[in-house]
Amino acid sequence: MDYNASTVAEMVKRVLAELDKSPAATAAPAAAPAAEGDIPVGISNRHIHLSKQDVETLFGAGYELTPLKDLSQPGQYACKETLTLIGPSMRSIENVRVLGPVRSASQVEISRTDSFTLKVKPPVRESGSIAGSAPVIIVGPKGVVSLKEGCIIANRHIHMHTDDAAKFGVRDGEYIDVDVCGGERRTRWFDVQVRVSPKFALEMHVDTDDANAVGIGNGARVSVVKK
Repeated sequence: MDYNASTVAEMVKRVLAELDKSPAATAAPAAAPAAEGDIPVGISNRHIHLSKQDVETLFGAGYELTPLKDLSQPGQYACKETLTLIGPSMRSIENVRVLGPVRSASQVEISRTDSFTLKVKPPVRESGSIAGSAPVIIVGPKGVVSLKEGCIIANRHIHMHTDDAAKFGVRDGEYIDVDVCGGERRTRWFDVQVRVSPKFALEMHVDTDDANAVGIGNGARVSVVKK
């Protein structure tokens, strides 16, 4: 059957009228509020930390990173600069964000999904623990850095100020369990490392794989499991 414009318009009007009469349309139940946890969650996408020497190799002598926006942890910031990662198979991931400030050694943090793209085998590690980790190549506008080690998958961890650690009764380096609150899939994360410093702000960090698996975004919350 052929439908002209007036016929289609009349059909749409009839459908909308029927929907207005339906109980679901007139009395939709309010969505349940998301459960509240003790600790906010920040989701870390793939990123790169650079040493001063590697900044100059990649961008040129005397180059300084350009802060773009502050991150949740005091003194940490996302930079305007992005770089390309290349794995042993020569497959690449472009536009990977650099984070500042500079560090004593360069480090690349990716997800397990990213590792399949790059064909690398990074270990799950605490940030800064790069000895024996995976190699990766970093390509910049002025040069290339070939890291023999430095590519990791960051472990699940919680940054805590010393006051927060006292509140929760935990110590730096301790491992705890947390429940994810309000996600699409009820989940408990085990062996989450606690990192304590007077310079830290309270926040749990997970990567995009973990966040996508349970259906949460930035600002979700977790609760410490009492043992």
